[in-house]
Amino acid sequence: MIYLDHAATTPVREEVRAAMAPTLEQTFGNPSSGHAAGRAARALVDEARDRLAGVLNCRPREIVFTGGGSEADNLALRGVMTREGAVGRHLVISAVEHEAVLETARDLSARGFEVSILPVDSSGLVDPADLARALRRDTALVSVMMANNEVGTIQPLAELLELTRSHSDALFHTDATQALGKLSLDMGALGVDLLTISAHKVYGPKGVGALFVRQGTRLDAQITGGGQERTRRSGTENVPGIVGLGMAAMLAERERELEMARLGSLSQRLTQEILRELPEARPTGAEPPRRLPNFCTIAFPGIEGELLLLRLDRAGVLASAGSACASGSQAPSHVMLAMGLSPELAAAHLRLTLGRSTTEDEVDQTAAIVAREVRALRERSPVQGNPLGTKPT
Repeated sequence: MIYLDHAATTPVREEVRAAMAPTLEQTFGNPSSGHAAGRAARALVDEARDRLAGVLNCRPREIVFTGGGSEADNLALRGVMTREGAVGRHLVISAVEHEAVLETARDLSARGFEVSILPVDSSGLVDPADLARALRRDTALVSVMMANNEVGTIQPLAELLELTRSHSDALFHTDATQALGKLSLDMGALGVDLLTISAHKVYGPKGVGALFVRQGTRLDAQITGGGQERTRRSGTENVPGIVGLGMAAMLAERERELEMARLGSLSQRLTQEILRELPEARPTGAEPPRRLPNFCTIAFPGIEGELLLLRLDRAGVLASAGSACASGSQAPSHVMLAMGLSPELAAAHLRLTLGRSTTEDEVDQTAAIVAREVRALRERSPVQGNPLGTKPT
């Protein structure tokens, strides 16, 4: 099996499992309990918070542990937009946000908030001029992801943040779920008010994430109860998951530069080999360095993407067409459509995302398998000999 869907999820690495094991066997106490078992669990949560704060270069108290990236996105958007004393009821997002942001924005719109959606170019980049035009006196929040989960495009956050600060009193949130372990997330240098991360994208467990909330940023809790996480997210802490997140983030940051250089070279090789075999294929997203190093994304004109994925699966290559969080959806990817791809070409998109286990030999095998399976589909296609899939005149 060649696993090339690391943007969807990653296996839990051995060091993370080892760190989590005591929380499942001995240190099982409730962190809110005052007895010895509770204090031991609290110490592990505090240690994980310190580790994550070291990765983000922030204060430990600025970290809110959540049940994953989607919950963190929800807390950021709803928590800011609904808070008492918000500067307005206007929200700005990009057209290529993760569904956790898009669907939350749609729900807020249905509840009477105003939402502006920024377009992107053919690479998936937001034009800062579009943000400048969208900002208003009553804009309460801007949410633009750091790196896209379907094509890996990295947004010009510094410029977007500067415009937001100079043109409004809005807060700025970024979904950095895909960026953790691949880009620097130094909160001192980045300057955003809120930032989302998730453990399972960096070889940690599923079901745990965090929201960075800069000190002084007010937001309303969306889960109320016992007042955990400084009243910002109630509920008994997921001690094993939090410990896993802290360890996974620390290891990913420690290895980031060397590993991203390696994966960048491998993804470039994979793209080049596929294009050498299939010159009519169309790479998607931005060019390096405006793309996450481990992303190889390509559309194949005239090919049905779901059939290609099935054939690759049978051949032992595990990949995806786009966001795994939209599983079951038959609609073309909103990211591809926003980038200007036709519905047909959007449905022919392949996302290959590399990870720690990926080798040069696997990259070469994958390129050969992809070329073979695309050719096999073309031979069986009613548009044989017409790779663009258009009807002859």
